Amino acid sequence: QVQIVESGGGLVQPGGSLRLSCVVSGFTLDYYAIAWFRQAPGKEREGVSCISFSDGATYYADSVKGRFIMSKDVVANTAYLQMNNLKAEDTAVYYCANPIGDCPDEAGYDYWGQGTQVTVSS
Repeated sequence: QVQIVESGGGLVQPGGSLRLSCVVSGFTLDYYAIAWFRQAPGKEREGVSCISFSDGATYYADSVKGRFIMSKDVVANTAYLQMNNLKAEDTAVYYCANPIGDCPDEAGYDYWGQGTQVTVSS
């Protein structure tokens, strides 16, 4: 049974940082891609970052490139999203997910967690 649990969200001022964690069970990050996407009120779901299972490459949305860093620990079966220089437009619920297919051409997401709220505000 797949279970994905995100944590680490919160309220942060513009320019601040947060580190999100994603603990995965039911599949191993050694052999599957893992991704973060976000959903803001009134906006479409946006893929944020993804680590490929085939070559280990990491992909980022243009909106977060240079500010966010995604990583994974295969021993702990946990993925992370380090978010720096946060902006108000980063406010959203962030979800960790198992992509359908491999990134950067994933066809949606198969499983995801309950999400963690990130609010960037002064």
